[in-house]
Amino acid sequence: MLTQFNHYLPVNLIFGAGKTEELGKETAKYGRKAMIVTGQNSTKRTGLLDRAKALLEKEGLEVVIFDKAEPNPLASTAMKGAAVAKEEGCDVIVGLGGGSIMDCSKAVAFAACNEGNIFDYIYGIKKGEKALPLILVPTTCGTGSEGNCFAVLTEDETKDKKSLRDNAVIAKASIIDPELMTTMPASVLASVGFDALCHCMEAYLSKICDPITEITALEGIRLIGNNLLTIYEEKKQGMTEPSKMNMDAWSAVSLASTYGGMVIHQAGVTAPHGLEHPASGMRNITHGRGLAALTPVIYRRTIDAAPEKFAVISKCLGGTNENDCVSVIEHLLDCLDLRTTLSREGVLAEDVEWMTKNAFKVSAASIQNHPKVFTEEEVRRIYLEAL
Repeated sequence: MLTQFNHYLPVNLIFGAGKTEELGKETAKYGRKAMIVTGQNSTKRTGLLDRAKALLEKEGLEVVIFDKAEPNPLASTAMKGAAVAKEEGCDVIVGLGGGSIMDCSKAVAFAACNEGNIFDYIYGIKKGEKALPLILVPTTCGTGSEGNCFAVLTEDETKDKKSLRDNAVIAKASIIDPELMTTMPASVLASVGFDALCHCMEAYLSKICDPITEITALEGIRLIGNNLLTIYEEKKQGMTEPSKMNMDAWSAVSLASTYGGMVIHQAGVTAPHGLEHPASGMRNITHGRGLAALTPVIYRRTIDAAPEKFAVISKCLGGTNENDCVSVIEHLLDCLDLRTTLSREGVLAEDVEWMTKNAFKVSAASIQNHPKVFTEEEVRRIYLEAL
């Protein structure tokens, strides 16, 4: 345990079923013309976009819609959103959707206030000053972006996938309403749920995990271990009405997802995320599925470096000790219909060399914070095994 640490995370979390109704009043504290950043389909299909717009207008706000955010958002998309925000005179950003939408929202808010290429700020060439105020409303229980200062973007030309990390993009308020999560298809829930689990596991394993983060991360692992399969089975059965669903379990996984975002704010991610980002940057694969392909391979090679911690993870997920930790994770992936390989997700053998080099470019800190620091040759072998 660390005897000295700093723990700074000024996040206003508004959590609970039905809390979406507070969106208008909360946003009105920070501006009079809001841009809603969202995707092209899901929030329209569920009616959430119209509902959010009405809640904002009820409080007298003007509303601009930017519905161009995509999975694994591109830097160019964020720049386009920022240009619209400046042209329209928007003074507050509302991120409405899953993790990619929240990341894009943060980047839009940042780029609207800081000139030039956003990747110059990501790589530390320039230092940002501020961002437009942000209100985040997640609709998936996965990235935890509502609870941290990260905005993951992919650079269009280089395919570098890396996080903007700036306290200016910590949300003024994040409204986490478990009822909004129930609209996810089962396949999306499986992917984002495993991403949330990975956040908690990686923060716990990180060399820079502090005592507060450790407690939060372990509770996140436990909540997911006890509840994710319950809600996944509900979605597989086609359940759509929150009143007929196990909302205690949905709330638990939603809370665990937020915990995951909070703990990586403090401890960062480790090798699974570090190696996944080059894969999804290169081939635009679904992030949670990339993690599913890589995590067991990486952890199998890591157990000896942190046996006590892997034993704790195993027990939180229903296992016995460090020796069965990977098999417990693989069993969870089987139950979630999420067992996969990188090749099934579209990664080619010829991509391995580029991904290996890119991992040390975009994910050096994540690789360094892992309990076992892998060499370039070891990373290459991990990618080949995960194919």
